[in-house]
Amino acid sequence: MYKDGKLQIASMKDSCSAAEWQARVDLAACYRLVDIYGMSDMMANHISARVPDEEGAFLINAYGMMYEEITASSLIKIDHDGNILSKPDFGDLNYGINKAGYVIHSAVHEARPEVACVIHTHSWASMAVSALECGLLPITQTAMRFLKIGYHDYQGVVLNTDEQASLVRDLGTGEALVLRNHGVLTVGRSIGEAFNWMHRVELACHSQLAAMACNTPLVKVAQPILEETWNNYQPSTRRPYGLMEWPALLRKLDRTDPSYRS
Repeated sequence: MYKDGKLQIASMKDSCSAAEWQARVDLAACYRLVDIYGMSDMMANHISARVPDEEGAFLINAYGMMYEEITASSLIKIDHDGNILSKPDFGDLNYGINKAGYVIHSAVHEARPEVACVIHTHSWASMAVSALECGLLPITQTAMRFLKIGYHDYQGVVLNTDEQASLVRDLGTGEALVLRNHGVLTVGRSIGEAFNWMHRVELACHSQLAAMACNTPLVKVAQPILEETWNNYQPSTRRPYGLMEWPALLRKLDRTDPSYRS
């Protein structure tokens, strides 16, 4: 089933639509990029993408694969109830899905039909900020983009669908959510947009922890300037995120390891 440390998975390209295959390629790329930028947690966590033109279906990772080895064909297609609609032949490994991934992602996809991609991470920086009572502070220009970020109180490992309602409520119509004592979640109208939000919230968390570690007073920015800066980052006042950098990020992957496309 594997050779030279790589899983041998038959291509799913001929068994899905062209639109679904493109979503698979982009989602596999997103997994690889999350790993490259230091936001993965071995095989834990999950990124999902809505299947174009297929109501109620989305793609998610096989539980047991590292982010660095995710490919377009290794992704599993499920519905909002967690039923597996299609998956590749994993042989004796017979991978399934992470239940917590289904609970979190199905809730968002069902409640927010405009969302194409949901990313959830447990990076050390986001976990640290999620445990701070102050939350994410608007102390840098990047962090000001998250001035009105949502917060979701910890209720244990997300295995119970009863938590879905409060999760969706706390996310609201925003693009980012701090899961208290847990990590962060971002969404986007495209995979590239969701990755952009995640990359920026990660930078904001890192910079806050570095500033706080200096044990010196933090410079505060006036509220009107915070509001103006936040507004400048909103989708209604600028082009969608991900449009410019996503093709460049794919080229980055193609230069180093294009196997995500298989």
